Amino acid sequence: MSTGFSSSSSRFADYFVICGLDTESGLEPDELSGENFEQSPLRRTFKSKVLAHYPDNVEWNPFDQDAVGMLCMPKGLSFRTQTDIRGPQFHSFIITREDGSRTYGFALTFFEEVTSKQICSAMQTLYHMHNAEQYDILHTPPTPRSPEDTRSTPHQLLAAPSLSRLQRFNSYDISRDTLYVSKCICLITPMGFAHACRRVLEQLHQAVTSPQPPPLPLESYVYNVLYEVPLPPAGRSLKFSGVYGPVVCQRPSTAELPLFDFPLQEVFELLGVENVLQLFTCALLEIQILLYSQYYQRLMTVAESITALMFPFQWQHVYVPILPASLLHFLDAPVPYLMGLHSNGQDDRTKLELPQEANLCFVDIDNHFIELPEDLPQFPNKLEFIQEISEVLLAFGISSEANPQCSDGQSKLRGFRSGDMASDKRNGNLAGSPLNSYLLRENQTIARLQALVKRTGVSLEKLEVSLSDIKHTNKDSKVHCDEEELKKHQLNIHVREVFANRFTQMFSDYEVFVIQPSQDKEAWFSNRDQMQNFDKASFLSDQPEPYLPFLSRFLETQMFASFIDSKILCHDDEDKEHTLRVFDSRVDKIRMLNVRTPTLRTSMYQKCTNIDEAGETAIEMRLYKIDHTALHPHLLDMKIGQGRYEPGFFPHLQSDVLSSGPTSNKWAKRSAPAQWRRKDRQKQHTEHLYLDNDQREWTWATSYIKLICWASCNFLILSMQKYIQEARNLGTTLRQPKLSDLSPSVIAQTNWKFVEGLLKECRNKTKRMLVEKMGREAVELGHGEVSITGVEENTLIASLCDLLERIWSHGLQVKQGKSALWSHLLHYQESKEKRDATPAGLSPPERRKSDAGCAMPPLKVSLIQDMRHIQNISEIKTDVGKARAWVRLSMEKKLLSRHLKQLLSDHELTKKLYKRYAFLRCDDEKEQFLYHLLSFNAVDYFCFTNVFTTIMIPYHVVIIPSKKLGGSMFTANPWVCVSGELAETGVLQVPKNTLEITFECQNLGKLTTVQMGHDNSGLYAKWLVECVMVRNGITGHTYKFPCGRWLGKGVDDGSLERILVGELATNTTETEDRMCRTPPMQQSPGMMRRFVTISPNSKPKLNTGQIQEGVGEAINGIVKHFHKPEKERGSLTLLLCGEYGLVWALEQVFQHGFKSPRLFKNVFIWDFLEKAQVYFESTEQSQMTQDENWQMRVRHFCHFMRAINSTPRNIGKDGKFQMLVCLGARDHLLHHWIALLAECPITAQMYEDMALLKDHSLVNSLIRVLQTLQEFNITLEASLVKGIGI
Repeated sequence: MSTGFSSSSSRFADYFVICGLDTESGLEPDELSGENFEQSPLRRTFKSKVLAHYPDNVEWNPFDQDAVGMLCMPKGLSFRTQTDIRGPQFHSFIITREDGSRTYGFALTFFEEVTSKQICSAMQTLYHMHNAEQYDILHTPPTPRSPEDTRSTPHQLLAAPSLSRLQRFNSYDISRDTLYVSKCICLITPMGFAHACRRVLEQLHQAVTSPQPPPLPLESYVYNVLYEVPLPPAGRSLKFSGVYGPVVCQRPSTAELPLFDFPLQEVFELLGVENVLQLFTCALLEIQILLYSQYYQRLMTVAESITALMFPFQWQHVYVPILPASLLHFLDAPVPYLMGLHSNGQDDRTKLELPQEANLCFVDIDNHFIELPEDLPQFPNKLEFIQEISEVLLAFGISSEANPQCSDGQSKLRGFRSGDMASDKRNGNLAGSPLNSYLLRENQTIARLQALVKRTGVSLEKLEVSLSDIKHTNKDSKVHCDEEELKKHQLNIHVREVFANRFTQMFSDYEVFVIQPSQDKEAWFSNRDQMQNFDKASFLSDQPEPYLPFLSRFLETQMFASFIDSKILCHDDEDKEHTLRVFDSRVDKIRMLNVRTPTLRTSMYQKCTNIDEAGETAIEMRLYKIDHTALHPHLLDMKIGQGRYEPGFFPHLQSDVLSSGPTSNKWAKRSAPAQWRRKDRQKQHTEHLYLDNDQREWTWATSYIKLICWASCNFLILSMQKYIQEARNLGTTLRQPKLSDLSPSVIAQTNWKFVEGLLKECRNKTKRMLVEKMGREAVELGHGEVSITGVEENTLIASLCDLLERIWSHGLQVKQGKSALWSHLLHYQESKEKRDATPAGLSPPERRKSDAGCAMPPLKVSLIQDMRHIQNISEIKTDVGKARAWVRLSMEKKLLSRHLKQLLSDHELTKKLYKRYAFLRCDDEKEQFLYHLLSFNAVDYFCFTNVFTTIMIPYHVVIIPSKKLGGSMFTANPWVCVSGELAETGVLQVPKNTLEITFECQNLGKLTTVQMGHDNSGLYAKWLVECVMVRNGITGHTYKFPCGRWLGKGVDDGSLERILVGELATNTTETEDRMCRTPPMQQSPGMMRRFVTISPNSKPKLNTGQIQEGVGEAINGIVKHFHKPEKERGSLTLLLCGEYGLVWALEQVFQHGFKSPRLFKNVFIWDFLEKAQVYFESTEQSQMTQDENWQMRVRHFCHFMRAINSTPRNIGKDGKFQMLVCLGARDHLLHHWIALLAECPITAQMYEDMALLKDHSLVNSLIRVLQTLQEFNITLEASLVKGIGI
């Protein structure tokens, strides 16, 4: 992507470079290229060198000889004979400096005859030695070949018979064969004008291979492109002269998308639309991406295309589209990266050993194949997006699926251009008749798209005619580029606009959610790590549900944070960097055109409609009418005899005439003064890489004055943006591996930067997760507003898992499996089980006798046991999935730090698995890392229970009877039914002799209720139960369901079954060093806790003010429940039936002023309600004339009373009252019933004068509070209304 270029450069090219064979140093094997020396000498690679570069140095872009040499010829020198194909090959590359600024390189590699007799003799000697070795191998009895040997030998050699193999090995004979060696010419430029640079290099190469000499010496053309051709101003086109023809380049204006000059057509033909979109998604989520191809230009084209399509966002991490062989160790980098790896065309994917793959996107470009990391979210509106892209490609005659014929042979691609491919009939792209190709006829997807395009009114039959018309029009008019070049520009604009439109639609309201800092910029810079710059929770709450998985992860990326930082720092359009200004202008247009409310989000797909106005017409105009023409090449002041060369050989040019440009050239003044250049160079960052060139509107007469003004303005902007680069802690510490120095000390320093970066990322992640989680729990305690959603929490935990994988992948000795963390755990499990093979080693610690408060001892803390739990889950198939599940389980049990500390305590195993520089072997950093993870124990996560909802989990139930009246003589058969947020168990019989049961069922989620009862059999069927305890056998969470009531006929309220509402229990007797403490559920403490300090078994006597407050707290809890995101709502049953819930609050209302019953007789609220029902149903009452609303309320009340009384369940009177309150809340009838009962004569009989129900003002207040429940759709748990058919 053309996201950056050198500051202070006004010239089209900074350097011209020649690389190749240094005949003085001879043949030097390139050990770093990874080639196997069993290959024949012609197939080996040798070290190349920079033979010359002109000029020696420019101040704004110092020449990096090592980097240029590596990237011009990444695999070193190659040799060929006259029988081999020797066509020239073009590729481009990028050099990214430590500050993030970029320089582009464009290289043309070709073959020249070797004239040095020493080199030819050396090659002949190498062949003699090689043939002798191979002869010995051929005459040795055959032995099984190792995979390495098989892989390192070309396939043809293995299949050939012995004699032909020997002849093949003897393929170079100095007396018979002509030896050729590769050479490279290269342009280093500040901007990515790929097409123009390619034409310049091809014409220079043509000049030395043509039988006729060029019109001028080569020095004239090189001098011209270096010193006399300027960069075109923004929004203008420029024409200059090559050796044999004009070269045209054009640059987008400041209102258009940034410069991009690589063919998107090639990317879609190589990978297909769906794979491109998946790769695009990985890049946006800053997942490690590794491109793999045997063609360097393909690596560069795919990398640049993907980053260009990200507009307005920019890749912030390590970016190496072509990774030289000497830098392969950087694949070990535990940071997000986008790298390109060269393949030899023989090894398949299975033989490629990569340091880490847990969070890797692997793209095999040549085989049109992509490997994605697990749990990759879909890009929003993915199917509609694919369809829109496919329609654009179809309009240009391009298939939306990967084209296998793109890789038929090296010869086809050696001179690959989009124009060549589009006119190649064998490639399924008939330039004259695009709709008659085989792909379009046979592919069903394309056929459907074709039909769809027809329905929209586009005539496909006329496409052939229109294309031919364009061709004839171009011939007649003075268009300054060929048809295919224009088509490439048009397709690029169409596709890029479709991608850019997705972001303008998704983020059309982003400015509303930007959090502007309240303090000055310096204070903001210094505290940036602790501050949020974007209201993510509010933004996500506005988004359609299908968008959330992707957006919640994308908002956490560095590219999004940097984008928002740039927005905060730029207060007006003049301050804005190019990408931000263009994006904001598009967002403004969408807002003006959209009729909908700006903050109302829908998932309706809106296609791109501004392609024509957004740049296609501007490009055509620039190409039809050239704005500026550079000076023509001319004879230089050279001595007689200089400039001559031998045909077929690219010469060493005359350095004296190329070392410096003209002193009076009008372009020389276009550079800013040196002091400004130095400041710009020091402060240049990726955020403002567009500023230097895209914001400069030059005029040719007053360029110097304008440049001074531009420098002054931009210096202020750069000062404001000083912090942005520092804010990027990961990836930017090593934005580009330094190619000029590969000494062990530099590599060690690089790895140390990785270690520091990982530790800082760990600190930031844990802090972010804690702040968000504790903020949420503060909301549940009544403070502030919620700031985290379930999707966001899941995203943060997933990103923590990715960080752990990167830490465990750093410095691995030998990679085993895709998950480095799980591999380490397996090694530890194996060694631990060997050591603990004796039964004594596996015996659990001795349990103390349980008391009434802790009848269920906590589970033993065991890393191995937690691993076994994960291994037993059949739904998890991969190592990466198992590692993530283990992390989630450990976090839920508050054991992550402790488990990892135990894992790393096996120092011998760690030394065996990891190199010395690995993060896990840096003791101080490791201790800090574990300390940060320990902070997770301060909050409660249910990240395992809530994610793995379908797994089987063992549960253990213990019924604890009262010690005093527990009834060892109890004769009935008890049963329980356990319910959770996800499911319920059904009735489970409990052995009456043990009162314990263990069962396995599908994950119930967080437990909410236990239904408990007995069958009333035997002589003594009365049972006083204190509580029921239920434990999750995997997470160790123990729930306590308090009861404290009798079950039996003729005792208490006569109930044979009860519904118990529970909560997580906390065992205070255990220390964290020995046992796993069950984390407490954070609840909103009702205000009642301040004044209710009596024992649970006695009934509190509260005054009317306390009762009103209790009702208000209960209703407020329900209201807050429904104002949370749906996935974040806790248990509604707890708010209705739990401690200080709605049932309890109304119980206090009805008990206030209740007349004392006669001696030895209990009177329950249900008795009062039944008498009221009888009154309402009496004949006298039915004869009274009342309004229709009153009669309707009476009918409802009596209907519910009859239904509850006729239920087959043996619930007692209090249980019936609870059921009535729940049903009344569900159907929004409670306030009606309170009004009825307050006016009922039965109330006067059974309540004292001071009772709340007799105070009209208090009753009206109660009715108003209960009316607030009308706006909520209350859904009751099945256990609460079982047996009721209303």
